[in-house]
Amino acid sequence: MSENSNSVVLRDAKRIVVKVGSSLVTNDGRGLDEAAIGEWCRQMAHLVHHKCEIIMVSSGAIAEGMKRLGWTVRPHAVHELQAAAAVGQMGLAQMYETKLRENGLGSAQVLLTHADLADRERYLNARSTLLTLLKLGVVPVINENDTVVNDEIKFGDNDTLGALVANLVEADALVILTDQKGLFTADPRKDPSASLVHEAQAGDPALEVMAGGAGSSIGRGGMLTKILAAKRAAGSGASTVIAWGREPDALIRLHLGHAIGTLLVAPTLKTQARKQWMADHLQMRGAVTVDAGAANKVRDEGKSLLPIGMVEVEGDFSRGDVIAIRDPAGLEIARGLANYSSTEARLLCRKSSAAFEKLLGYAAEPEMVHRDNLVLMR
Repeated sequence: MSENSNSVVLRDAKRIVVKVGSSLVTNDGRGLDEAAIGEWCRQMAHLVHHKCEIIMVSSGAIAEGMKRLGWTVRPHAVHELQAAAAVGQMGLAQMYETKLRENGLGSAQVLLTHADLADRERYLNARSTLLTLLKLGVVPVINENDTVVNDEIKFGDNDTLGALVANLVEADALVILTDQKGLFTADPRKDPSASLVHEAQAGDPALEVMAGGAGSSIGRGGMLTKILAAKRAAGSGASTVIAWGREPDALIRLHLGHAIGTLLVAPTLKTQARKQWMADHLQMRGAVTVDAGAANKVRDEGKSLLPIGMVEVEGDFSRGDVIAIRDPAGLEIARGLANYSSTEARLLCRKSSAAFEKLLGYAAEPEMVHRDNLVLMR
């Protein structure tokens, strides 16, 4: 991998999701590795102080809970795994809070389930919370909510969760820290000629073959899930690096553009990926018609759509649905994600944000459609 390629992807990254696996966090299941977590927190603080926004996705709750409960064998019963997660999550949150605080950063614990990201309204709520935490300079520490999930709604692994979070917050990059140096062309334990893949395109089918395929022991060992996570993250334009978690200053050096691990480059830019998804939306639940002033601000100035500029609401839609934005002549000038339902939008037409709380009983976003969630239709 050339330093130039890496520097473009990581050096310019402003929002990074860092995922660490349970084998690293718990020192192969022996309990939380205080020194290792302290190192990652120090590196994350360095990046935050250099104007990066960092979100941590951390495994380890069940392993830590087993240690605290005195269990030496991982249970199979879901309720026992959930109990272990509940106990271990306390220690995990305490450890990150302590280590981040030592480096001058605040932390927040965020537990997610698949249902949180499958439901569009909850998806937007989670997104709003995470973006608010980042604006406040707080590092969210995310884990799957193992205390309530069952086998039918589990993400399955935190690699997938890391990719979904990268999509959720529109991260520039996903860094997966693991106990391996990166992706190799074959299993280096069996093939001495295997070499490290320095750079490839995320989603390349050949990568899944290298990772062992769905039925191999390597795949079950975890590299396949990382390749698939990189493919998923690339859908929103985030590139992925798979690197050894104990590499000295790995996060700092990656952000400086150093060649570490395997870089899987997203084929589509972040802004293009999101806007193309909205532009390709065929079934829209509704539309809003705006006055000439609002139409000009949206179409010509790239501004967000404010409710004060809306004159009519059509259809029945929920928060998070893609809606059309029409000018006074009825032409669709844009489409985007609604921050309010159709019922709420009708109440907010021609109203300023100062009136929202009185009308709705709560105050949320001042925009009907934020410019980051809007694509022009020309």
